[in-house]
Parts: sequence; structure tokens; C-alpha cells
Amino acid sequence: MDCTETRRLLHGYLDGEWDLVSSLEIEAHLQECAACVREYQDQQALHTALGAASLSYQPPAGLERRIRVAIRKADGAPTGPRVFPPRLFSLAAAAVFLLVVAWGLGRALAGPPPEAALAQAVLTAHVRSLMPGHLEDVASTDQHTVKPWFDGRLDFAPPVVDLAAQGFPLKGGRLDYLADRPVAALIYGWQQHIINVFIWPAPGAPDAAPQTETRQGYNLSHWTRGGMTFWAASDLNLADLQQFITLLHSPPPAASPSAARR
Repeated sequence: MDCTETRRLLHGYLDGEWDLVSSLEIEAHLQECAACVREYQDQQALHTALGAASLSYQPPAGLERRIRVAIRKADGAPTGPRVFPPRLFSLAAAAVFLLVVAWGLGRALAGPPPEAALAQAVLTAHVRSLMPGHLEDVASTDQHTVKPWFDGRLDFAPPVVDLAAQGFPLKGGRLDYLADRPVAALIYGWQQHIINVFIWPAPGAPDAAPQTETRQGYNLSHWTRGGMTFWAASDLNLADLQQFITLLHSPPPAASPSAARR
């Protein structure tokens, strides 16, 4: 994908409109082209500014009535309840049309709901990690190697557990970027499947049970636990993914040597 094509697609990319393949092609070009990165940053800043709550306007009470009275006076009609002349119907139709256009433009500028945009970003990060050389920054099955690797690279300590005995071996970790901040990504396996678990702080947020959705053939689940936000992404079926999430927070205790002998 060249610069012309990338810049043509940037608006839709910011709104999460393109399919996964197109999004990955745009991201690959942005990694190599500083000029397009600057264009992307400019459009992102404009997109954010236009979606700011400060730009919304709540009309005062009674504005509609005052407009109707003013239109009647300008048309020379009585201000009391009367049958509208044809000119007023035309003005009303034009006003409705402008309102519909403004509403549609506002929706287009606002883009998808924040949670939908985040889900798409998680999916994109998961698929990108499956490309050669993108899965792990630290490749290890040892939680005592993976967890310290994040020290100094993040402003929080992600929980890292070993689930190899339950069939979900740890494969490593890496840094990623979601929700406008660096996050931890832990990689687990299940047979031939890869599970990405993205983690970042959620100060003050109450614990919330996992919510799951399917996008483009991948299952995504997100929840809050212990002041942390978690997102899991995989092509694993929902039942096995839910089992993995349960084990992630309550892994069975390791058997003692005496119990193992019995």
C-alpha cells in the first residue's frame, strides 16, 4: 500500500470501518512512512477534537416555540395556532433536512462507540501478534522470568500465572499499546491455539464478570478484576476460553509431594 492509498483510507481507519486485512496493511505502511504517520496524527487530533463533548450544544428550553413565533411574524401570519401556509411547510422541511444532515455528520465524526473501537483494536493487536516475529518480546514458559521482564517497562505489575498443568502453558509476554497507553500482553497456548491476554490498570473500577463477543471469527472477552482491566483474544472456542479465564484467576493449587505419592 502506497502513501496515496494509505491517506485515502485514514479517515475510515480512524473510525474502525475497514476490514482486518486493510487495517493491517495501513499499520504496516505507517510503521515505514514518517510522512503518513504525521498525517495520521493530524487526522487523529482533529477526530478527537471534533468528538469532544464541549462541541455539543443543548438548546435552551422554549427555543423551538420562539423560532415558530418568529417565523410566523416574519411571514405576517398570526402567532396563535393556525394552519401553516405553504411557505412555512417548506421552511419546516428544510429545517428537518438540516437536522438530519447534522445528526448524520455528528455520528460520522464521533465514530464507533468507545467499547466497540477498543474491541476492534484488541482484535487487531491479536492478529498482528500472529505475524512472524510479533508474538513475544520475552519468550519463556517460566512465570518468574516473564513477570520480572515487565519491571521498568510498565508502571504496573501484571499478574502472571502458570497454567501448564491445566493445559494452558505460558509462552511469554510483550508490550502492546491499547486504550491510549502501554499495556502488558501475556501469551498462552492451548494445543495449536494462541491466547493473548491484554492487561492494564483500572483504578477504582469494581470487579466485573467477563463479557464475550465474536468478531471476524475470533472470540474476545473482557472483564475487570482487582483493579485491572483484562481482554482475552483467541480463535479458541468459547467454552475453552471461559475455562481458561476461570483458571487464570483461580488456578488449582499444586499437589503436595505426599498427595502425589498417594
